[in-house]
Amino acid sequence: MRERFKKILDKLTFLKSLRVIFFIIIFLVGVVPCIIVQNGILRDYESRAVELRKGQVKGQLRSLANHLISSNYLVNQESGQVDAQLAEFATLYDGRLLIIDPSLTVVKDTYGFSENKTVVSQDVISCLTVEGSSGSESYDAQYGFIEIVMPIVETRSMRDLDSSVHVGDLNAAYKTQASTVRGVLIASTSTEYIQQTKEILRRKALLLQILMLIVVFIASILISGALVRPFEVLSRDIREVKEGYSNEPISAPQYIETIHIADAFNNVLGRMNALDQSRQEFVANVSHELKTPMTSMKVLAASLLSEEDVDPAVYREFLEDIDHEIDRENKIISDLLVLVKEDRSDTEMVVQRTDINELAESVMKRIRPIAELRDIELTLVNKKEVFAEVDATRISQVMTNLVENAVKYNRVHGKVVMTVDADHQYFEMSVMDNGIGIPEEAQGRIFERFYRVDKSRSREIGGTGLGLSITKSSVLRHHGTITVSSKEGEGTTFVVRIPLRYSAQPMELRVGEQRRQISRLLRGRRNNNAKEQYMEKTIHVSRSKSKDGPVGKTAEKTAEKSADQSVEKTAGKSADRSVEKTVGKSADRSIEKTAEKSADRSIEKTAGNAVKKTTDKTVGRTGKNAVKKTADASMEKESGRGEVNS
Repeated sequence: MRERFKKILDKLTFLKSLRVIFFIIIFLVGVVPCIIVQNGILRDYESRAVELRKGQVKGQLRSLANHLISSNYLVNQESGQVDAQLAEFATLYDGRLLIIDPSLTVVKDTYGFSENKTVVSQDVISCLTVEGSSGSESYDAQYGFIEIVMPIVETRSMRDLDSSVHVGDLNAAYKTQASTVRGVLIASTSTEYIQQTKEILRRKALLLQILMLIVVFIASILISGALVRPFEVLSRDIREVKEGYSNEPISAPQYIETIHIADAFNNVLGRMNALDQSRQEFVANVSHELKTPMTSMKVLAASLLSEEDVDPAVYREFLEDIDHEIDRENKIISDLLVLVKEDRSDTEMVVQRTDINELAESVMKRIRPIAELRDIELTLVNKKEVFAEVDATRISQVMTNLVENAVKYNRVHGKVVMTVDADHQYFEMSVMDNGIGIPEEAQGRIFERFYRVDKSRSREIGGTGLGLSITKSSVLRHHGTITVSSKEGEGTTFVVRIPLRYSAQPMELRVGEQRRQISRLLRGRRNNNAKEQYMEKTIHVSRSKSKDGPVGKTAEKTAEKSADQSVEKTAGKSADRSVEKTVGKSADRSIEKTAEKSADRSIEKTAGNAVKKTTDKTVGRTGKNAVKKTADASMEKESGRGEVNS
């Protein structure tokens, strides 16, 4: 049913329009209260008019009852004054009046239909028999009349004085009243005029409601259009940017929501502009870098061709320069190919467990001859033995680029220190030098392709401007981070942090997935109530069978099940506690070590006790050997399971 309803909503695409939604909400907010108020006013008028009518009729009936008592009309109906009052009542209230004596006989009927007939009614009988009854009243809205039943009560009073009291003492007087029901009045009055007035009010309210609907309809269109207009302006500005007519940031300050949308789009637009600008700079830089060696070789070759009888030494010198430019061209092209390879997401990583300390030593050993040319001291500090799952080629290139830059951009007799450290999740390597440093305004751009802080110095030492870009790309492929801190004239420090275990997902996502798996494992192991009940039933059955005779296969099965369950319970509880304690600290090593230790200890301590108790309770002496064999097998099986689960 839900799917069908969803398909219907999907077909009604206009309901997805914000303008239509605003229109419906505003229209309903304007119309529904009008309808509620109209119905409430009409119902309130009807109830008040009926209550007022009842009060008027009751007052007239009390007056008539007094006249009937005073004129003794119930005994002698020949009273013209009373008949006139009855006719006036029937005409005034457009109703019918019945006078009933204590014998339930109709004495008088203003319509003349029921005189001298007997009336059997619960309300009439209650008025005649129940002491202190005030009658009853009812309103029939369907047929439009009010019926009131009222007793005709005669009240007698007398005043007596106590003979023991002096005549002048008026406070000794008391009054005694006696009431007697002489008959019953039944009045039925029409409420036609109330219904007519109500209908008039309903028509006027309907006209007013139609006017309100028209006003609310127009207001809903205008207000919904005004509310949606900022979004339309925002959509138009985005469309202009998309078509290429504008490249300026957009603004929509009318609503907080539009401000957020505009800010998000401006951020995306800024990133796109930055990427476009970076692409243009990259193309320009590549063209320039590739053109410079070609120009140099062209000039050198032209010089050789323009001269005749050139000295072989000059030939050799020019050819060496051309060879140097070719090497530079090859290095630029090689670095560009590495960058293209790093940018491709489908490039496979050759990940294997690598000794980071040994890798750092090999890099330092390879760069030491270059450092010795400028008398730069290279120092490697291994704070811990670090083994990590990395692509050794890429990490070696990262180390090489950082240390080589620290040597190239250092001063003579300088110093470069490389430090390798690790915690429970990441390993960290830092490269610190006391060289020329990097200006603060350039530190945010040093990882851009072909960016150089000092272009002339970079070309002198043979830099291409791609080394740090390749370094950052390799670090990101390992889901790591690289940061730089530098002070011009004092030195620079690069810090690289990479997870110890490689995953196709970042460390945060992988740890979250591991925690979810652990929580599912814990929930499964905590459901031990059913196991306890099953073990109790098994023990009960095995006891009943052991009384009849020797146990065979039943004893072995019962002992094996009870041993398995006791091992699972204790191992599960201890493993759960250890996992809960260590999951926040480490998602990898701590869980393995703690789970293995706790599972082993719990299996060793409790398996024997559980097996002994179970076998003592369920089997006799004749089945102990079979039970022990089965228990040993179950312990080995559960030990294997505990290791696999941990």
